[in-house]
Amino acid sequence: MRRLIRSALFVPASKPRAIQKAAHLGADMLILDLEDAVGSGEKEEARQAAETALQIWSGAGAVRAVRINALETEWGAADIAAVARADAVVLPKIEQVGDLHEARSALNAHGSSIPIWAMIETPKSVLSVASIAAATGTGLAGLIAGTNDLCKDLRCRPDHDRMALVPHLAQIVCAARASGLYALDGVYNHFLDPKGFRAEAEQGYVLGFDGKSLIHPNQVDLAHLYYGPSADDLEFAARVVAAFAAPENAGKGVISLNGDMIERLHLDAARTLLAMGGDNDA
Repeated sequence: MRRLIRSALFVPASKPRAIQKAAHLGADMLILDLEDAVGSGEKEEARQAAETALQIWSGAGAVRAVRINALETEWGAADIAAVARADAVVLPKIEQVGDLHEARSALNAHGSSIPIWAMIETPKSVLSVASIAAATGTGLAGLIAGTNDLCKDLRCRPDHDRMALVPHLAQIVCAARASGLYALDGVYNHFLDPKGFRAEAEQGYVLGFDGKSLIHPNQVDLAHLYYGPSADDLEFAARVVAAFAAPENAGKGVISLNGDMIERLHLDAARTLLAMGGDNDA
């Protein structure tokens, strides 16, 4: 069954207490951040903390990832050499397929076959996202929307409904789905505003994202609450599966369920939803 990644928490590599705390939060993915969360004067020390962090997180049950600095920066080459024991590497500001191949070659040179997650966070990234997602031979596993950087470069001012970002977010989801990748929504900056987080998380779920990237421990449980199938979703999916299993519907491509026309594609979707919810009898 496809692993659920509803929550992906960025953890500053320069903050030992945050690293320790992250191991006990139950996040689906922990991303040790060597990039934005670490000042230029702290890069070396933060990188040295990577191995310790990965050991601390080894029993957390999460995907242990590291976001490195871009390869073209002065820190990128050393960063990628330090992440071979992680479960995944997160690459910032991926704008073309060549960026993925460069990272894959660098990882291979260090004997690492770990998957790559690509941050889509610039206008060039969005315009190239279909080809990035479809790239073969790179080990790409997922796309993460970098909404803060994207807003900055677009010079847009997203309001509570993120109208300015929705078209770009939809492109990221579409590209991910076309290539069988994960898609994670961007961070919500106001970590003391659970109501605002709920609105943004519910919007991301409606758009089709698998989960949300996070900046604060308090957001982990909220992400798990708003992502993944609801009780109502699972109940309806179970009814769809049961309806198609009824003897009178054997072999039918389309049936009626409480006044709605249900096709076999809805049956496939229902089975996927039930698998996500932990029902293996679908």
